[in-house]
Formats: sequence, C-alpha cells, structure tokens
Amino acid sequence: MSSTEPVFIGIDLAWGERNPSGGAVIRDGRLVEIRGDLTSLESIVDFVAAQLGPTTGAVVAVDAPLRVPNATGIRPCERALNADWARFQAGAHPANRRLLARNGAVRGEQLVEMLVRRLRFTEATTVPKRSPDRLVCEIYPHPAHVSLFGLEKTLKYKRGSVDERRQALSDYAQHLRSLRKAKPSLKKTKALLEQTDVTALRGRALKAFEDQLDALACAYIAYYLWWHGPRHARTYGTLAEGHIIVPVTPQMSTRMMAL
Repeated sequence: MSSTEPVFIGIDLAWGERNPSGGAVIRDGRLVEIRGDLTSLESIVDFVAAQLGPTTGAVVAVDAPLRVPNATGIRPCERALNADWARFQAGAHPANRRLLARNGAVRGEQLVEMLVRRLRFTEATTVPKRSPDRLVCEIYPHPAHVSLFGLEKTLKYKRGSVDERRQALSDYAQHLRSLRKAKPSLKKTKALLEQTDVTALRGRALKAFEDQLDALACAYIAYYLWWHGPRHARTYGTLAEGHIIVPVTPQMSTRMMAL
C-alpha cells in the first residue's frame, strides 16, 4: 500500500482470542475491505498495516476498552457516558481488569501498544479535524447509532430469537446503507448491505455478519470524527483512566439539550 490518502479503520475487537473480530476499511469515502474473521492481535495489526503506506494518515476506531486501570467496578468514562445515553438504552457495560484481564493483560491495551510500537500510532481522546496523524481511539457504537441514525433507542441485534436478530441486523444494514447520503458520505456498501440475504444466515455466519456491520460502523465513526473534528463529538473520560469518543450530530446535540 503506497497511498498517502487517509484511511479509516474500524475494529470490532472480541474480548478473547477464541472469538473472531471484525475489521473494515474506508478510503476516499468508499468501503474497500471488510472482514469478520480476524483472530489474533497479530492478524489485526497486520490487517491495519496492509492499509498503510510510509506516510499514510489513519484513524483506527476500536469497539473495546483500550485502557482499564481499575481492578473492579466501572470506569469513569462509562459512568459519564451512561449519564447521557442510558435514556436511549445506549449505556456502556462496565469494564474492569477482573472482567477483562487474561494473564494480567487486557486485550485492548495490548492492541494499542502494538499499534504504537509497530505502526507509529498515538492513542487519542480527540480526533482533530482532518488530522494527518495516525490515531487510535476507543469508541462505542450504540450511542453512535442513536446519534448518526437519528434513533429513539438502540438497535437490538445482539439479543432475542434468530428471527428477531435477523430483522434487527437487516434494519442495521439499512441504516448503514443510508450513510451514502450523509456527510461524509459512505459509498461502495451495496454488496454487503443490500445483496446479503440475512434471512439465510444462522450460527457463525450470522455472527460474522454482525461483526462486519459493527466493524463498518466503527470505521465510519472514525471517518466522521476526522471529517468534522471535536465540535461534533463528545469525549468521556481521560487517557489515563480510559476514554470513549461518541460522534454527536448537530441534531443529536439539540435533542440532548432539550431533554
């Protein structure tokens, strides 16, 4: 990869290596790669590295805790996020080392360390508008869905019967497809979002499709944060204690002020 054009990468990071992670790449406003079968941290870093030239700028948005100093309980960023988003059923799950650490290590922290050391990324709590840098940040798709899609509450695609999950994933795909008319616009998603027969998916195939949609949402969040800058985002928490960035459209900001 020799391009210097910025690239936006979403990682739906599984909390353990036994479960696959999703990855998606947006370049020049187009979906250029989508995966639902990434496993080891090495495979994820290789996936990111394959998108970069020597001077390519990038934003990697990860759906997983990237910094977890607390042994138990909930991180301050999750508590602050929940105060704003629980009313939309978009609150975050508690993250602590008792839940997440394996052999003393948290997977998201390991991923950040590898990206910093191998590919010159910087962990960031904000994404400056049109930044030329390589930044990695923690995001949480559910409040982002409410904001970007104008929802009253979150999509329920992770629970319920197979038929209920299929319907929710179909709705999710339609919302992602609507981003072709958003700012910034997202193109080249028809094959994934319109031509996949969700009714035929079950088991691992259904979960892989879910992971792909989440990874695509993460990649678009990275793109949105880079395109609009901090004025259209809220950061919860700090670098030291853990952070979560949520894109907030002007419409969503107005809704939140009115509540």
